[in-house]
Amino acid sequence: MAALLTACATPVLDTSAIPSSPPPNALPEGWQHGAFMEIFVRAYQDSDGDGIGDIRGLTSRLDYLQDLGIRGIWLMPVSQSADRDHGYATTDFRAIEPQYGTLADFDELLRQAHARGIGVIADYVINHSAASHPAFVAARQDKRSPWRDWFVWSDDAPSGWDIWGKNPWYHVGAAPWLFEGEVKDLAKPPPGAKDFYFGTFGPHMPDFNLRKTEVRQYHFDSLRFWLNRGLDGFRLDAVPHMIENDSTRWNDQPESRALTRELQALVKSYPKRWVVCEATAEPAIYARADVCGAAFAFGFVHHYTEAARGKAESVQIVAEYFNKAPHSLSTFLSNHDIFAGRRLWDQLDGDVAKYRLAAAGYLLQPGTPFIYYGEEVGQPGIPHLAGDMPIRGPMSWTADARTAGFTSGTPFRPVAPQLATNNAQSQQQQPGSIHAFYKAMLKLRNELPSIARGSYEATAVQGLAASWQRKWGNEHTLVAINYGSSAAPLVLEKLPALSRLLRRYPEGGLSAAADAHGAVRIELPPQSVQVFLVQLP
Repeated sequence: MAALLTACATPVLDTSAIPSSPPPNALPEGWQHGAFMEIFVRAYQDSDGDGIGDIRGLTSRLDYLQDLGIRGIWLMPVSQSADRDHGYATTDFRAIEPQYGTLADFDELLRQAHARGIGVIADYVINHSAASHPAFVAARQDKRSPWRDWFVWSDDAPSGWDIWGKNPWYHVGAAPWLFEGEVKDLAKPPPGAKDFYFGTFGPHMPDFNLRKTEVRQYHFDSLRFWLNRGLDGFRLDAVPHMIENDSTRWNDQPESRALTRELQALVKSYPKRWVVCEATAEPAIYARADVCGAAFAFGFVHHYTEAARGKAESVQIVAEYFNKAPHSLSTFLSNHDIFAGRRLWDQLDGDVAKYRLAAAGYLLQPGTPFIYYGEEVGQPGIPHLAGDMPIRGPMSWTADARTAGFTSGTPFRPVAPQLATNNAQSQQQQPGSIHAFYKAMLKLRNELPSIARGSYEATAVQGLAASWQRKWGNEHTLVAINYGSSAAPLVLEKLPALSRLLRRYPEGGLSAAADAHGAVRIELPPQSVQVFLVQLP
C-alpha cells in the first residue's frame, strides 16, 4: 500500500518506507543547550509581498538571529495543513505548506542555518491529522476502506468522556467542522445515525489510531523523511494524548510514554539530533532519558514572571527548582498558546525592569531556554483579537505602522502596537534596550559553558534577592538577582576560600573576595542582575 488512491486513481498520500540515511552534521556537540527562538513562519518575514511569512523570509533573517546569539530554531508546523494558520491540522506529513515555499526552500534554510551554527527543529504533530487528510477522507467515506482503522471509531457516541469540557467523539456527518475554503461534502446525520470518530482537539483534527503498526510506521518513516534532509530534531506535539484507554484513562497513559520513548530513540539514532516534548501534566517525567529526554517545564515557568513582580514565594521557587528538577527541562516565558501566558510585555504591563529580571531568570538557569519570537524586542500582543491570535501576530521589525517591516504587502494579521520603540531595528540601535539585554544574556550563555551546561548548586535566597552557582570543569560562575525595588545585601557562602568574584555582567566595576570560610557579602542594586566568574586564589 504505497499510496492512497482516490476513485480516479490519483495518488495523494505517500506511505513509502524511508530508510535511515543520516547526512553529515557540523553542529557542535551540545548545541541544544544554547537558546532557541520559537518561530511562527507565517508571522516572521514575508519575502514575496503576499502578506504571509515564508521560509525564504526566515532565511533572510538568520544573520539577525545569529547576531542575537540564538543557537537553535523551533519551527512551528511547516508541513502542509488545512488550517491556513497555525499548521497543527496536517494534510501531508511529507510536504511543505505551499504558502511557505518548497522543499528546496526548506533545504536552503537548513544549509544557511547550519553555516551559522544554528540548529533547526520542527513541530511534528503525531497525535492527529486534519479532517481533510486523504486517509481520513477515505476512512469516513467507506467503512471497508483499508484506511479505516488508521483512526479511532465507534458505532455509537461513547458516554462519560470529558476532555476540556467536551465529549471528544464526533459524528462524521455532524455540523460543519472543516476549515475555511475546504469542501463541506458531509450531510447531516439522520436520527439514530452511527459512525463516530475520536478527536482530542476537536472534530477538525481526528486522532490517529497509534496502536496500529502501519500508522506508527508511517510516522516513523515521515520523521526519517525530514531527518534525512538534515533537520536537527523535533518538538513533538501533545505526546501524552497519543493513546487513550477509556474515559478515565485518556491522559498520559503508559502506552503513550512507551511510544514517546520509541520516537526519541529514532530521532537520536541520527548524530547530534535532539527532541523536546510538549507534556503539560508531568513534564519532569517526559524529560527523563527513558521517555522523551527533554520537555517543556509547564507548571514552573510562570514563577519567573511572578518573581519579577516581587512575589517572595516565586523568588524562592525560581532559586530552588533546579536543585531537584532535571536539567533536561526546557524553559520559556510565553509561547504560541495563550494558555501558557500572554506575550511577556503584556504579562508585565510593559515594565522593562521587571522584563529583564524575568528574562535573566530563565536565560541563566539550566535547561534549554525558548524565546518566543518578538520577545527579545518587547513585542506586545495584538488587542481585540480572539483565542491565540493576539500572540501570533507579525514580527515587529520596523516602526512602519502598516507593515512593521514584515511584508511589502498587506499583513495577514494586524501588526502589534508599541511599534515606535518596540521593534528590532530601533532596539538594535539602543545600548540599553531589551534587545541589548537579551544579547548580553545569550553572550554569557554562549561563552560560559557553566551557564549553558553546568551544575546547579549553592542556591541562596535572602528576601527578594536570590543567587545560584554553576560549575563546568574548572569554570565556576555565580548568578545574583535582586527582584526587589530597593537595594539588597546578599551574603554568599559555599565559595572556595579566599576566591575572587570577577564581575562578568555588567562588565567592569569592582570585584569581591571570599573570606577564609568561603563567604562574601555583596550589594545588589534594585532590580538588578549580576554574574561573576569565581577564581581560585
